[in-house]
Amino acid sequence: MNAKLLESQGTVLIVDDAPGNLALLSDALEDAGYRVLVATDGYSALEQLQYVAPDIILLDGMMPGLDGFETCRMIKANPKTQAIPILFMTALGELDDLLRGFDEGAVDYIVKPFRHEEVLARVKTHLNQARLVRRTEQALANSGLAALAINRSAQITWLTPSASAWLAEVADTINANDKEMPILPKPLLSWTLLFIQAKSPLESDNFTFNHGGCVLSASISPCHDRREFLIFLQNQPGDWDLESLKGSLGLTFKEAEVLMWISRGKTNREIGLILGNSPRTVNKHMEHIFEKLGVATRSAAIALVVEKVLTINNPKRKA
Repeated sequence: MNAKLLESQGTVLIVDDAPGNLALLSDALEDAGYRVLVATDGYSALEQLQYVAPDIILLDGMMPGLDGFETCRMIKANPKTQAIPILFMTALGELDDLLRGFDEGAVDYIVKPFRHEEVLARVKTHLNQARLVRRTEQALANSGLAALAINRSAQITWLTPSASAWLAEVADTINANDKEMPILPKPLLSWTLLFIQAKSPLESDNFTFNHGGCVLSASISPCHDRREFLIFLQNQPGDWDLESLKGSLGLTFKEAEVLMWISRGKTNREIGLILGNSPRTVNKHMEHIFEKLGVATRSAAIALVVEKVLTINNPKRKA
């Protein structure tokens, strides 16, 4: 087997107490260029996960001792392993077991008796999806944005370093265990649960609340399967009178908001994420702002609005 190909395909952990299944799946996956790890029960699988991080797990539901469902639950409860996609292996008629597997956090299933083409196709699809998610998470982490993901219980499953710092500043209680995920502050938690459980869309996917004298805001959007939700967090400056700014410059409220974030050094893409708009919509707002202010550049717009804010905050100052 080509070593370069082997490295590029990824690592698969197979957990099954049946030697025949282990041999069959191992041969098929190794021939396709995957590195294969095996475990014959849930306990040995969990032990291996303390030392290695497979890219995907194939897990039999029915095993003696610690069965696959409990094993899956424990994997998903560990922040270090919860992102690993799990495919349950089940017999054709085990519908109840299949549904239970999804409840425990599995992303898909493979039906016994195994068909090589199906196994390889499902493994490849979910590996590609997991890699895309990791790249997206890394991009968000490097962007400096305060972003996090939550499940349907509003428990945080992933967050960027900026989000971690943001939550530490506004935490209701001190988290004594650094290994545990932080929790949302109570006002945000209540609103988030309301958003998740709403049978029809709320009027707004943005939430603003006061905490310790600061104005904090959050915007939420569901992921494609609505099993997770992405939240962007932001400290809103409290020294901007947007209504006065809007009136004095002849802007709409949304344009005043966009102008405020521009002056704070945000890019159009970042402004779109904060306000829940597409970059194209932000660009349109920018065109209108430039036209109304009679300027041609962001720098000129920022200089004008900073002077205007100083005048609004200090009426004795000459514009």
